[in-house]
Amino acid sequence: MRRRQGGDGWARPWRASALALLTLLVACGHADQPDSAQLPRNQDGFPLPARPVANIESDSYSTEAARDKLDEARAVMNRAGIKRGMTVADIGAGEGYYTIRLAARVGDKGRVLAEDILPEVRDRLAERVAREHLDNVSVRLGDPANPRLPAGSFDRVLMIHMYHEVQQPYEFLWNVRPALKPDGRLIVVDADRRTNRHGTPPALLQCELRALGFERVKQVDMPSAGGYLATFEARGERPLPEQIRPCDAAGRPL
Repeated sequence: MRRRQGGDGWARPWRASALALLTLLVACGHADQPDSAQLPRNQDGFPLPARPVANIESDSYSTEAARDKLDEARAVMNRAGIKRGMTVADIGAGEGYYTIRLAARVGDKGRVLAEDILPEVRDRLAERVAREHLDNVSVRLGDPANPRLPAGSFDRVLMIHMYHEVQQPYEFLWNVRPALKPDGRLIVVDADRRTNRHGTPPALLQCELRALGFERVKQVDMPSAGGYLATFEARGERPLPEQIRPCDAAGRPL
């Protein structure tokens, strides 16, 4: 998630070895694809990302006043179809810019679950939620590879300017998917630039989510949010970890 401890995803030797193998596969073309089980995987059996993972630089994307001046939150919530009474997860919530505004949007009969993986960030947000008496908001500590969301509970799961910093995207998405209601949607907001420049090219995002059985149903430019908004729905059966094929940096399945 957006505020994990740890550095660039290329720093560790095992990831460098995986990158070397993935680079070789790309150089050889996709005509003779290896068996999925032969691709580099983490200790839980999920594919390693074949592209950089951005460092965590801040728990704040911009100032709240600057973002409100651009009408960011309202525009994103409108595009995401967030309504009163919904249950929404704000993953990588940080200082709570979206959490606070989501609470007002879903109202007393709705619920917002805000997560961050750094205890100090989580604690500051919990203090703010208590201070502002947001009784429809729960704040908790997440896990970098598994947000541990209750199954079948969410109308919307939001990942705002944080996807490019998820170190294990395939495992993370695999664990997010069961949390959606049958008609629930995953909402990703990011910039259209390389992951090591704190963005995610739309083709790469679509490829990586498709590997987990997500289909993109809508994408719109969101200049007020610093990029684009993509909406995904889960389709079909969730693949087993060993069935998941990673994507290269250009958004092509390996």
